[in-house]
Amino acid sequence: MKIDGGMVNAFIEGKTEVDSKTSEMIARRRALLGPAYRLFYEKPLHLVRGEGVWLYDPEDNAYLDAYNNVTSIGHCRPEVVKAIADQTATLATNTRYIHESILDYAERLLATMPDEIGHMMFTCTGSDANDLAVRIAQSFTGGLGIVVTETAYHGITQSVAEFSPSLGENVDLGPHVRTVPAPDTYRLGETIADNFAESVAAAFADLKRHGIKPALFICDGIFASDGIYEGIAGFLKKAVEATHAAGALYIADEVQSGFGRTGDAMWGFQRHDVIPDLVTMGKPMGNGYPVAGVAVRPEVVNEFGLKARYFNTFGGNAVAIKAAAAVLDVIENESLLANARQVGEYLRNGIRAMQAEFPQIGDVRGAGLFIGVEIVRDPETKEPDMATTTEIVNGLREERVLISACAKTANVLKIRPPLIFTRDNADYFIAALKRVLKTCIN
Repeated sequence: MKIDGGMVNAFIEGKTEVDSKTSEMIARRRALLGPAYRLFYEKPLHLVRGEGVWLYDPEDNAYLDAYNNVTSIGHCRPEVVKAIADQTATLATNTRYIHESILDYAERLLATMPDEIGHMMFTCTGSDANDLAVRIAQSFTGGLGIVVTETAYHGITQSVAEFSPSLGENVDLGPHVRTVPAPDTYRLGETIADNFAESVAAAFADLKRHGIKPALFICDGIFASDGIYEGIAGFLKKAVEATHAAGALYIADEVQSGFGRTGDAMWGFQRHDVIPDLVTMGKPMGNGYPVAGVAVRPEVVNEFGLKARYFNTFGGNAVAIKAAAAVLDVIENESLLANARQVGEYLRNGIRAMQAEFPQIGDVRGAGLFIGVEIVRDPETKEPDMATTTEIVNGLREERVLISACAKTANVLKIRPPLIFTRDNADYFIAALKRVLKTCIN
């Protein structure tokens, strides 16, 4: 298994037996889509429909989806489906025409953020949002320099891929990019705030030394691709202070940790008592419909707006906004932040209860329904165990439970179920994980 763009690519041709239909479809994919696409799992999965927390194959076997944060309020959510259909049947146009729904939604979304953040700009994807945010930050600071964590994933556009090291060694980082170690709370503990801030300050100093003016530090609030580090609440604050001291801006990438994922707040950055200069969002924003955006302090975007017009043919179109508003309705009406907090804690505790029997579970961490389980060879040395992690991910797939893996050493189980996950779903997951661990470890 290798980490590729923050996702597991465990399929190796000729080493896994699949049925003839699956084999034929894999061959067609390669012929039609080319070599760049990747598949999950050693035995690729053919899915035909979804409902709630479940995905179904052609034989109608149900798979518990404990990974997909895109459809964060459940697959094929009726409220979102209806909103999209109704709006498509009424009006589908862009932001160059006045329509009230975009204003209502922007007002609702900004109300969930600090007062200092006053404008919303809409895009189609998280990559698109991060690309725009970088343009704004570089315009405001007059600099180019970017600092990210060493296994960060922020998107796939040309400029964003240059600061997405998780895309792999064959995707070069830009000369204006510096990386810092992940905030490894498992190994550094309470010293993490100072260590991480010092790393960020040193990265900006190195940029300056090489004649590159700092522009921004960007991270997601849960460090998802780095290994899922929720940290001690507030530990990020010193790093943001170091960023501002260098004359750069802090961009909170909420594509992974936003929209209630961490359970204790709507946005991941809010756990750290910091106020970003820009906030980017995407993925769960439309529960599968392509809508994303950038929230920004007015003074940061003012000069950019005066010098360069912004337009996006599909970003913020009438249909996208209705989908996004329906998602927000469900999150609020069904108290999904509280559910994420409560069920997430229940799930983490259930996994921790297995540590005595399976000491290879070295750490169980996360916030809300974003959980990382570090698999190690020895809990004393904390040496990463990528091979066993691979076995567990694929073993769970055989148990019809879907997760992935992350981290530079590819040894952290990445568990990220829909926000509607229940305790019964958690129990189902825990039972399946225990069966797999007995096979992989004992």
